[in-house]
Formats: sequence, C-alpha cells, structure tokens
Amino acid sequence: MRNLFKYTLAVFLFSALWSCQSGKSTKNSEKETIAAKAKSVLFVLSSNDQMGDTDKKTGVWLEEFATPYYLLKDNNINITIVSPKGGQIPFDPGSLAEGAATEATKRYEQDAELKKLLANTGTLTSVKAGDFDAVFYPGGHGLLWDLTTDKNSIALLEDFFNAGKPVASVCHGPAAFANAKAKNGQPIVSGKKVTGFSNTEEEAIQLTGTVPFLLENKLKENGGQYSRTDDWKSYAQVDGNLITGQNPTSTPAVAEALLKALK
Repeated sequence: MRNLFKYTLAVFLFSALWSCQSGKSTKNSEKETIAAKAKSVLFVLSSNDQMGDTDKKTGVWLEEFATPYYLLKDNNINITIVSPKGGQIPFDPGSLAEGAATEATKRYEQDAELKKLLANTGTLTSVKAGDFDAVFYPGGHGLLWDLTTDKNSIALLEDFFNAGKPVASVCHGPAAFANAKAKNGQPIVSGKKVTGFSNTEEEAIQLTGTVPFLLENKLKENGGQYSRTDDWKSYAQVDGNLITGQNPTSTPAVAEALLKALK
C-alpha cells in the first residue's frame, strides 16, 4: 500500500510539473507567434530644409508624419525612419505653428524618444524593401527638391510597388513617385486613381512660382487618374497597393487606409 501511495504521488508531481512547463511553453509559443506576425513599415522622410535657391525654409510637414506614426505604433506596427542624408529630420516651420497643431503633433512635442529617433535617422542605403511590409512618404515641400530625383528612394519605391506591397503618401508625398517605374516601364501612377496637393491649394499658399513642378500636373502627366475634393478637405484614394491623400487634412484617412492594408 505504501509503495502504491509513493507511486501515485510521483505520478501526480510529474503531471503537475509537466503541466506547468507545458503552460509556459504554450505562452512562450503564443508570444513568439505574435512577434512573428508583427508588421514593419518604412517611413521615408525628406532631408531638405530649403525651397530651392530661395531663403524660404521647408521640410517635412509634422502632422503628415506624426498621425500615421502614432496610429501604426499604437497598433503594434514596427516603424523604421530613413532619409537621404540620414541624421536630423527638418520640419517645415509652418507645421510647428500653434495653428497647425493636432493631437498627434501635441503628442510628438512631449515625445523625447521620438525626437531622438528623428535626430538620428538612417540613410536610404541602409535599408531594403524586402525587410518591410509597406512604405510611407509624408509630405511637406521639402521632398520636391530631394526625394523626387533620389536614385535610392526611386529604387526602393519600385521594389515596394512591384512586389505588391502598400505604397502610401499624403499631400506632396506623391511627388516622390515622379520618376518611379512599374515593371512595364510606365510610371507607377499610370492608370491608377491618385490624388495629391492640388494646383489651387498651391496657389492659395502662393508657391506656384517657387516649386519645381505642380504635383497635380505631374501626376496627370505620368498617366495618373487624378481626382480631388475642395481645397483643404479630407480626400484619399486607394487603388491596388497605391494609397494617396490630397492635403494635410487627409492624413488620418491615409493612415487608416495604410493600417487596413497591413491587416
């Protein structure tokens, strides 16, 4: 009887230990599965802070960066930020003004970690499309003078687009598409429903004579099926893996569309 009791006790202890270890293993497995499913998005930002040969300052429009950044981050999307020169990202002074403030930009102002990240961005040559699930280009006039002709940015864009991965941008962001080609040799916007900063919006801020080209015209010249809504109203277009937004007000809609495309 005593031996039977010892045997039963041993079996019980072994079962309990096995169950505990199995539970830990299951939890670890679940964590590993969640980690494996986490998506990654590449943010490509301009390094340019000058409007051509004028004395006008420019850069990235903060709202167009901050809103998608926080929406994706809050949904457990991994984000990597790069720029042509690497290092500090310039923000358009106008986007830092009180009148341009949004919940996302206010959050940015209190985010020391993000500010440090933006002061030490990697270069375009340090990344490859195969390591990410999507790419995003925020606007601001800055990129009209660097990303539109940057060979590394163009190559990245083409890799993302031709792999069928989401390619998203807002406001002046689609200007980065100007010289990117699809597999058939045509511009990536050719035959696609697209939008972007309109001619009348550029006229309203009196920069039509300053910018190297008008984005609305460029998208049309490249075969894009351009459409728009009223100035400064929210408007976004999704055509296949191409996501575009008309102006700063359209940023939340573009961010949501990108998040949806990643799910």
